[in-house]
Amino acid sequence: MSTAVYPGSFDPVTLGHMDIIERTSKMFDKVIIGVLNNNVKTPLFSAKERVNMLEEVTAHLPNVEVQSFEGLLVDFLRRNDARVIVRGLRAVTDFEYELQMAQTNRVMAPEIDTIFLTTNLKYSYLSSSIVKEIAFYHGHISQFLAPEIEKRVRDKVDELTKGAV
Repeated sequence: MSTAVYPGSFDPVTLGHMDIIERTSKMFDKVIIGVLNNNVKTPLFSAKERVNMLEEVTAHLPNVEVQSFEGLLVDFLRRNDARVIVRGLRAVTDFEYELQMAQTNRVMAPEIDTIFLTTNLKYSYLSSSIVKEIAFYHGHISQFLAPEIEKRVRDKVDELTKGAV
């Protein structure tokens, strides 16, 4: 059975992420979405909330599961008996960083490969950071997120900005 891991923060999961997830689910027997719980960053949503959102929007994909993890990605893959990391590329600027990470992972774990999927052109500019910034300025975000995720982002932004001047 071939297992791939698509890691990221997914804070929040965008339609660009969904494009990569759906395409990856057609290539592998099992896809694990690895939600990074990074103590260095302060995410909008907790790891548990991000896992729940991803489970909701991937429920139609029977070979996809969602797990949170901390630590090294290669250790997470080994624990899940996975041999492939999937990374999405939006633009050439992503490639340099992603190549460096892929090469580093390869040195640490020679049995693990990284594949790169270019995102659909209609999502090539899209990032979770951009969506959050637009949301905090009360801009229109429905074209970037699944409806259920948009509601959660709006609710979270409202909760955080309640009482703010």
